[in-house]
Amino acid sequence: MNFIKTINYISSFSIPLIFLFIISYGLIKGVKLYETFTEGAKDGFTTAIRVIPFLTGMLVAIGIFRASGAMDYLTLILSPITDLVGMPSEVLPMALMRPLSGGGANGIMNSLFKKYGPDSLIGTMASIMSGSTDTTFYILAVYFGSINIRKTRHALPVGLTADVAGLLAATIITNIIFGVL
Repeated sequence: MNFIKTINYISSFSIPLIFLFIISYGLIKGVKLYETFTEGAKDGFTTAIRVIPFLTGMLVAIGIFRASGAMDYLTLILSPITDLVGMPSEVLPMALMRPLSGGGANGIMNSLFKKYGPDSLIGTMASIMSGSTDTTFYILAVYFGSINIRKTRHALPVGLTADVAGLLAATIITNIIFGVL
């Protein structure tokens, strides 16, 4: 319990210290902080406008995938495999949604919290999986699309491999620390 109190104490100061460090470093280097910030915000707005069509396409595809029942069917097919690695089948929809949509995965994770509790094995595993994986398809569609990269080459296989590694690591670590193993 003392370790958790120490981590909570340190984390309460970490973000303000990071901001203070960035501002101090910029001042030492002679950077015009306000002008640089507003220029970056302007570029961010322009990028956001370019990203809207790609984001809309991804959200429509995700909606179709979930509404069609494909998520439930895929979960049913993959559950024997997940049982072998110690992943409860209840967590699988969140694990499948995570590479597609962070918001969709968070919605599924929230429903897992309501049903099983955030401190249950399922809730803990879903939380660790969420932090161990990324929204691979979202990144490819939005970021690569916004700068007109059409040939993603190895980005998709590498991203999905990293997601699978994160899911497996989250499953194994959760089971070792909090669960069955």
